[in-house]
Amino acid sequence: MKRLAPHWQILIALGLATITALVLRGLFGNAPEASSGEKLVSGVIATCGFIGDLFMRALKMIIVPLIVTAVVSGITGLKGVEGFGRLGIKTMVFYLTSSLAAILVGLVLVNLIEPGLNDGKPNTEILAAFEENKAKADPVDIAKVEVASQREGKDFLSIFKAMIPENVVDAASDNGQMLGVIIFSILFAIAVTQLPGHMGNNVRDFFEAANEAMVTVTKWIMAVAPIGVYALILPLIHKTGMDLFGQLGKYFFTVLFGLLIHFTVILPLALRFIGKVSPKAHFMAMRPALLMAFSTASSSATLPVTMRAVHENAGVSKRVSSFTLPLGSTVNMDGTALYECVAVIFVAQVMGIELGFGSQFFIVVAALLTSIGVAGIPSASLVAILLILKNSGIPNAEIAVITLLSVDRLLDMSRTAVNVYSDSCAAVIVARSEGEVFHFDELQEEEFIPEDNFSDDKSSQTE
Repeated sequence: MKRLAPHWQILIALGLATITALVLRGLFGNAPEASSGEKLVSGVIATCGFIGDLFMRALKMIIVPLIVTAVVSGITGLKGVEGFGRLGIKTMVFYLTSSLAAILVGLVLVNLIEPGLNDGKPNTEILAAFEENKAKADPVDIAKVEVASQREGKDFLSIFKAMIPENVVDAASDNGQMLGVIIFSILFAIAVTQLPGHMGNNVRDFFEAANEAMVTVTKWIMAVAPIGVYALILPLIHKTGMDLFGQLGKYFFTVLFGLLIHFTVILPLALRFIGKVSPKAHFMAMRPALLMAFSTASSSATLPVTMRAVHENAGVSKRVSSFTLPLGSTVNMDGTALYECVAVIFVAQVMGIELGFGSQFFIVVAALLTSIGVAGIPSASLVAILLILKNSGIPNAEIAVITLLSVDRLLDMSRTAVNVYSDSCAAVIVARSEGEVFHFDELQEEEFIPEDNFSDDKSSQTE
């Protein structure tokens, strides 16, 4: 009997977790705290929280060794520094262009839909909700905002400082400093290419073997992915209420609509006309990574799955995927950039602050810069939004952000999927520009069936 493909397993886990959470809310949502029903729900939520935390820890555990081994083995496999430079320029051009396109989509939509206005005037109900929800906000959310609000405007420059960590070991232990780890890995790999003969070959062989070992560890972790996804989603759906969705419905819709346009229109057009690749076939190849990104809301935690899907399903060579994807998980945040732009202008609309062309241009540039420095972890864009709000002269930003956090998780999951999909598109387009041929090139898109089972078949390109 053929084993069910991983993307179907994860999708089923998502569905079961949603159904279970809704049933628990329906049966025991209003039960007294001391009741047996409440104790049952608390036990289920606590158990799922523990299992979900273990799964996320396992994914995060392999991020640093996977990035280091993949980047070093990928760059040392290039034809010297010249090959690396060409690959780097192509990758960064795509990342900056796609992020800018996403921001412009968000800018247009938020000005057309005007989610923070009611009949052309600031929405007083949402403004009142800002104040009300500050009083009853989750203490964890308040703590997040208080920490983020301590960051000053000059922290825009810290994005560039993060590229050169004082201590690479400390940077590796901090999820927000992956950019420093990547820069160090790139410099180290370039240095390896300058080593004479057998010395360079020995180092390259070591990192190639280490990277293969990390791929094996990734397979072990992915074997329990459906359980981990179920445990992550159930507490989230159970906790999420519907009260604020009525008040923030236009804002919620604006962000999702913008993400949908970028995901289904802009990126597919880039794949079709720049990469000469079937968007449908590529989407099918990326299903496991997209579902994992949606479930975990973390592009960094999804990186192992993204790399395997791009390499094994799409057939992009390791020399391209091992460079573009780790870098993309840190600097390419299309969905996050779009979200930041919409969120900042939405708050300004609610506060009754008119933003002219100059102010909106600043928001576009700030969203582009801060999206590069945002960590690939859940709700990491909180700091970026507060920075932009403060530098835009919008008062009481902390109050607004606390309210936005109440509906942020579902948006976070959605924009993470867009971030990961954009990374994968970059890998395919850059690989095509390098003359690579993919698994689905010789097939009609209707005939393409990706290797979703992540088999041990080594037929895909490795050079």
